[in-house]
Amino acid sequence: METSDNIYTTQGEIGVGKTITVKKSKGLGDTIEKFTHATGLNTLADMTAKFVGKEDCGCNGRRDKLNEMFPYKK
Repeated sequence: METSDNIYTTQGEIGVGKTITVKKSKGLGDTIEKFTHATGLNTLADMTAKFVGKEDCGCNGRRDKLNEMFPYKK
């Protein structure tokens, strides 16, 4: 089911009464972000950044840059 602002809401076999909201990808960066979140790599990146003394892993900046470089056509 499509809702406004390119946000999709689905309800399926994840569990009884659970709803997942998935943002439509604007470009390659959003797709990579979804993959890293699903696999847990985003958590690993955050922990690694904190371990080396950085506040941010830089994922959001890379996502935005990749979306700008490789946008999906509408």
